[in-house]
Amino acid sequence: MPSPEVEELLQKYKTKIESELGPTVKADDKPITSADYDTFRKSMMPGTASFYEKACNWGEKILKIKPDAKEEAELNKAIEAAHLKVTPTGTTSFSILAPVILGLSGLILSFIIPGIFGKPASTFFIVVSLLSAAILMFPMRSYPKILASNFRMKASNEMVLCIFYLVTYMRHTSNLELAIKFASEHLTGPLALDLKKALWDVETQKFKDIKESMDNYLEKWREYNIEFIEAFHLIESSLYEGNEPRRIELLEKSLDVILDETYEKMLHYAHNLKSPITMLHMLGIILPILGLVILPLLISFIGGVKWYYLAIFYNVLLPIGVMYLGQTILSQRPSGYGDTDVTKMVPSLGKYKYILLNLGGKEYKVHPVYIAVGVAAIILLIGFSPLIANFAGISDFGVGKLDPITTCGKSYCFLDYMVDDQTGKLVGPFGLISSILSLFIPIALALGIGLYHRFRSRNVIEIRNKAKKLETEFASGIFQLGNRLGDGIPAESAFGKVASMMQSTTSGKFFEKVSININKLGMSVEEAIFNPKVGAIISFPSNMITSSMKVLVQSVKKGPKVAAQALLNISRYIKEMHRVDERLKDLLADVISSMKSQINIMTPAIAGIVIGITSMITNILGRLGPMLKGEATGGNIGLGQGVENLFGVGIPTYFFQIVVGIYVIQIIYILTVLVNGIENGADNLNESFLLGKNLIKGAILYSIISLVVMVTFNVIAVLVFNSMGWG
Repeated sequence: MPSPEVEELLQKYKTKIESELGPTVKADDKPITSADYDTFRKSMMPGTASFYEKACNWGEKILKIKPDAKEEAELNKAIEAAHLKVTPTGTTSFSILAPVILGLSGLILSFIIPGIFGKPASTFFIVVSLLSAAILMFPMRSYPKILASNFRMKASNEMVLCIFYLVTYMRHTSNLELAIKFASEHLTGPLALDLKKALWDVETQKFKDIKESMDNYLEKWREYNIEFIEAFHLIESSLYEGNEPRRIELLEKSLDVILDETYEKMLHYAHNLKSPITMLHMLGIILPILGLVILPLLISFIGGVKWYYLAIFYNVLLPIGVMYLGQTILSQRPSGYGDTDVTKMVPSLGKYKYILLNLGGKEYKVHPVYIAVGVAAIILLIGFSPLIANFAGISDFGVGKLDPITTCGKSYCFLDYMVDDQTGKLVGPFGLISSILSLFIPIALALGIGLYHRFRSRNVIEIRNKAKKLETEFASGIFQLGNRLGDGIPAESAFGKVASMMQSTTSGKFFEKVSININKLGMSVEEAIFNPKVGAIISFPSNMITSSMKVLVQSVKKGPKVAAQALLNISRYIKEMHRVDERLKDLLADVISSMKSQINIMTPAIAGIVIGITSMITNILGRLGPMLKGEATGGNIGLGQGVENLFGVGIPTYFFQIVVGIYVIQIIYILTVLVNGIENGADNLNESFLLGKNLIKGAILYSIISLVVMVTFNVIAVLVFNSMGWG
């Protein structure tokens, strides 16, 4: 507590400030934040979080519903963990208000839209609206917890690297606050936000020192990542150790603890992963797609089922369920090693996320979204051409032999619209050519999304892969550099000597670049490495390399012996982290390879075969209907009033394929995100690269298989009918 004299002085100036600026705001009324912290927070939080915050604050004004004490405590923890600017009352109010608005909107549209066409209200849409609203309340209520879980996953992905930075810095400078500042500057994910918030809490005197601030922060991880707390406490313990060898031993022990515990937790995660992945595979892929095989028969017998009923189930409800199940699996992933987007480290590399054109010696940047949308629009036009042709009144035509059953008079029609006996309206297109053209719609969707992600990530991923190649060699390079410094050679000369010893290697090129900048451009070691225009780190952007060189620059100031020891220990740490990382990849190899086969082969192949079979069944049933009525054969095989109405018109293969094709693209997208999350954690750059590759490859494979099976089976069906004299 301040002395009475100090308290009197504080009160005197407080009164004077209030008289000039007005009454001060209480700390409890509004949290103190800095412009830097707010800016960093906005850059780290997804756009959905910002929208969600506004929606919750709006919901709290409209409908104030306060959760019970237990739920409120859990929501407060989730809100604080995700750095959301909302209240438990706001999230609870919005979780009820949003589904109610959705349900009411669905009910109103279920009456209005059919009323425009003179039809009664759609019972299907009424039921879907009410069920969707009821089900949506549960995930909406726990959405802050989902955001907090995603935030924790991204943060825990950097925990090993965070401990590495802290240990590396404190080996030569035993100052916890400076070490945390060093780590927060080199981490690029949510954990950097947390560390900067801990430092800011000390600056605003919320806590008296950094130890108290970090101890308060670490309590949030007690239920989720106890090894991070243990490792950090070992680092704190080294501050009170007077014996230097013992202090270094505690620091090394902290890194060993988090590495070993991470491996053990990942081992359990890999073992427990097989059951939920199998369930995801069966419920989200195999059963829905195989269920499509019997739908054509079921629809033909029952009637009244529209293609958009299937679209709502397969393209809206089912993907949401699969995505939710996938996010649940990802939320249980322990901490690991996540790569970062190198454009966040070196902003000048951001231009490689664009399509670069050199015209007249000047470089122009074209955003990939323009190319992606343009390609998708052209292909979509081809896919929708049957609908456009029918709307424009273009006469139907076909290819093949004369066929009195079809509307175009040929075996294979372009449109082939049929009359629905129940409604008397034309339904279609059922033509094989239209069905083939419908394949362009999922192709357009996949190419549009795939090309966007491919152009945005292709060049950047190449730069990062080159940097990762350097990381694999960097341990030996750092070791040799440390030995040269240990021999008393100045750092300016040591880089050149190591570069000559490691010629034709990626590490050698990095050290050579540093040496050239020093000797030919007259730069200091720090400038040679970190110069924003010609620095060596620009060509090899890596957090690991950057932090190692930062440590080198700072330790060289304390002498070559200190720098040599620092580099030798960095070399050991890098090798140890790489070893554990490889062991983790081995643990997940079976699950990852199985999921990749689903993305690359199984899902597109199964769906393509189903479409081919569906097309054949629809063709056969479409021909049997009029034949059983005796319309096509002059009554030769008419089988009576009961049987002639057995087969309805059914759903055209054109729409059926669009629903399935879009579902395949959605599943490939969801599984790609899931595979990347399991294997690499929160790695947005690699996720974008994989999406670009898998979507294009999967769509092309699906389309080829669908085309081949569809044409083959339809040709066989027509040949069978002709051979029986029914054509």
